[in-house]
Amino acid sequence: MSENYFVERNNKNIIKLKELLRELPYFMNEYFVGVESRTTPLTRLNYAFDMRIFFDYLVKEVPMFFDKKVVELTIQDLDKVTAPQIEAYLSYLNLYTFNGKRYSNNEKAKARKLSAIRSVLKYFFKKEKITANVSTKVEVPKLHEKEIIRLEVDEVVKLIDQAENADLLTKMQQSFNKHTRVRDVAILTLFLGTGIRISELVGINIDDVDFNINGFKITRKGGNQVVLYFSDEVRSALENYLQERLNYEDVDVNEKALFLSLQKKRIGVRTVEKLVKKYSQAVTPLKHITPHKLRSTYGTNLYRETQDIYIVADVLGHKDVNTTKKHYAAISEDARRSVANKVKLRDE
Repeated sequence: MSENYFVERNNKNIIKLKELLRELPYFMNEYFVGVESRTTPLTRLNYAFDMRIFFDYLVKEVPMFFDKKVVELTIQDLDKVTAPQIEAYLSYLNLYTFNGKRYSNNEKAKARKLSAIRSVLKYFFKKEKITANVSTKVEVPKLHEKEIIRLEVDEVVKLIDQAENADLLTKMQQSFNKHTRVRDVAILTLFLGTGIRISELVGINIDDVDFNINGFKITRKGGNQVVLYFSDEVRSALENYLQERLNYEDVDVNEKALFLSLQKKRIGVRTVEKLVKKYSQAVTPLKHITPHKLRSTYGTNLYRETQDIYIVADVLGHKDVNTTKKHYAAISEDARRSVANKVKLRDE
């Protein structure tokens, strides 16, 4: 199925990680080999980026490491790191400079960076390379709940209509829409009709789609392959697009991707993000709609129809049902509404 895309993506991340390891202390090589069997290349790459920031902080901000470069840090140095220094690092992340650029991190980004530190210290403590895992004494930053943004039913209709009609777009956007209309309708319909992730969508190959069962194979986060099923409405949008795709000229015979860019190559994540932004800004300019928000919209609507949080979690590929509860507003909203008349103050 879409293995080629995901294999290629994993290979790119492995190459990036090898390059990044040249900027990290030598003992990090052992860590990444040790966790390879239970992590994805993307997870390891992100941990490498996060640990690079932490080590840079140590040699810049912690006096005992002033005389060292990041690559010169040893496992013995790691063993000297204290909980207060990690806490100070989390504060440092509010506003810091790295490679000449200024960055700021919110609570979620801080929590992710702390998770990377915890993973590294846990690994070396378990291997008895350090005497303590001091990161366990550091509190995870409190994550403030954000307003959950999703499309309402009428906005879903307007979004798909806009991809078809383009009457609210700029002249330049309309000129592009003439060439991408059918494809864009299929992409938006797929997001809103299946809750697919953006990485899953761009990875679909033509051979992955089976109209006999109204389903297609996808590769989930972590590499598991599952079949997602779709409605007749989604089927119609896909069939229209595939019919048009047959008439595309200059497509490489070896190009198996379902969705193609204007360059007749597999569509990229950034291109999909841009097209979602283009149409959503035209119909609901006050909402910042992303592909993930379309996924949230589907999850919310599915819950409203089924009232079954476990079905929603399974369809969306969530391992933990609490993840589903956290991201889909109608679940708690509808639950509160359903009990509004349960408590009687006076007998009638």
